[in-house]
Amino acid sequence: MRYKKILSFVIITALLIGLFVFAVNSGSLKVSYGQLLRGLFVEPDETVSIICDLRFPRIIIAMLAGAALAVSGVLFQAVLKNPLADPGIIGISSGASFVSALIIAYFPTLFFFTPVFSFMGGMAACILVYSLSYKNGFSPLRIILVGVATDAVFSGLSSAFNSMSGQSYTSASELINANISMKTWQDVRLLSVYVIIGLLFAVIISGRCNLLALEDKTVRSLGVNVTALRLVVSVVAVLLASITTAVAGAVSFVGLIVPHMGRILVGSEHRLLIPFSALLGAFTLLLADTVGRLIAYPYEISPAVIMSVVGGPFFIILLKRSDKTYGN
Repeated sequence: MRYKKILSFVIITALLIGLFVFAVNSGSLKVSYGQLLRGLFVEPDETVSIICDLRFPRIIIAMLAGAALAVSGVLFQAVLKNPLADPGIIGISSGASFVSALIIAYFPTLFFFTPVFSFMGGMAACILVYSLSYKNGFSPLRIILVGVATDAVFSGLSSAFNSMSGQSYTSASELINANISMKTWQDVRLLSVYVIIGLLFAVIISGRCNLLALEDKTVRSLGVNVTALRLVVSVVAVLLASITTAVAGAVSFVGLIVPHMGRILVGSEHRLLIPFSALLGAFTLLLADTVGRLIAYPYEISPAVIMSVVGGPFFIILLKRSDKTYGN
């Protein structure tokens, strides 16, 4: 079992590196890998510079966003004891996306503070879902129903805003549609700072997340404040999902599928599951973005659309094959 976990980490790391190398040289501009390395580290090359300025930021953002969404899904599933919890499905991402679009459209001077406002929007959606779904405890079914309703409301508001704004607010429209094709190194720097901080917090609290699988009275008997623990885990989960949404837009199913795959491959121990989910999430969203770039070339399909199309059926297949892991 231990070797299976080690092998899983090695394989997903190798796959991620291989996909990164492939994605860098996929598209209208292609160079040999020797020319690419020379242009990056030896002497300037115009074609390599274009690839570096346009393609690298997009790839890195896809990886960071995938890692953040996957870990956010793990944390939400732990705190809610619900294997169907996902920041996209329960409305966190759509709440963050709506607030971010408003800030970008009407307060462009606050661009660098967009992640902060996005986090506030995500927290508002989270509080709304928690408060409306809590009744003598959290019911998995009630959480999903309230989350879907919350997501529908914020998604509808975003769509209405997008329709009314037309071409006037291109950046806001790209955010609502989860378009990462024109991201820059500035976006990479903005996203990487918050995501790295969020992932570090997730790793720090990973051991405590295991306690959330126990009954509340059992956890209290160990001297742990369950309410405070749930609050901390929820804030970190919202932070990761909201920050990602502020830069890359709302993408569903990454935080739903990846944790399930992670549990099948490395188990439910969160100190292993969280870093593995980060790697697998980065691979998954980068794969979706790469497929979206190539499948209908020269047109592009948003990675959010790719995830929506394949996410539902793939998740159903995962559930049918994993009864022993999650129960009937």
